[in-house]
Amino acid sequence: MNHDDPRIPDDHVRSIETPSGTVTLVGVVHDHPASVFRVRTVVSERDPDVLALELPPLSLPLFERYAEDTRTPPVFGGEVSTAIQAADTDRVEGIDGPTPRFLRRLLATLYREGDSLKTALGVFKRVVSVTKSAARCRFAGALAAMTAIRLEVDSPATYSIDRTDSPERQAENEGDQIARARAVMDAFEPSRASCFSDEVRESHMADRLGSLHHDGDTVAVVGRHHLDRVADLFRDSLGETPPS
Repeated sequence: MNHDDPRIPDDHVRSIETPSGTVTLVGVVHDHPASVFRVRTVVSERDPDVLALELPPLSLPLFERYAEDTRTPPVFGGEVSTAIQAADTDRVEGIDGPTPRFLRRLLATLYREGDSLKTALGVFKRVVSVTKSAARCRFAGALAAMTAIRLEVDSPATYSIDRTDSPERQAENEGDQIARARAVMDAFEPSRASCFSDEVRESHMADRLGSLHHDGDTVAVVGRHHLDRVADLFRDSLGETPPS
């Protein structure tokens, strides 16, 4: 995409052509104003037939309720509810785990790779935590659908800037967040359980995109940390070579 706005750099957006349409992946820093702006702009411009979100399907109803806010962007839900609000489609999908399909992949990969008991326990501890969070979101979404109550399940991430700051300051701060996260990962090697979970999640999200893109143009919103891997895996499924 060609934009003068520094909040929409090419490095954070991937566009992949398929026989059924274009799949656009947008990388985000959770709740960051620059990411919220980028998502809203890309979704509005691409006007996708399918909106795919790095979100468990169980959690989706809550963010759909958040997206009903008359304010733009919505007060709650960060880039996810913003994407839903900006999309002119009813086809909104959560493409992250846990789901039965995700859990089958997880178990099969653990068995095939023969990881240690310590890794397996660490992985399942993470899965249980994510499942509990998704269940809380489901409950909050059901409550919001029946009443005027809007529960904020998780506290949003906060930054030293907000959406009233200049585009340049927002983009600079977002870049600093990404660089800081990478530096921490380089300095402190993630546990095998953490790496394993990310690998399975990325494979699962790429597979979900593979099943969704047949329905037309798709925009997928994923964490910046997952963007490159999910894009490469999806390209692999199409038999494409990643650009150099």
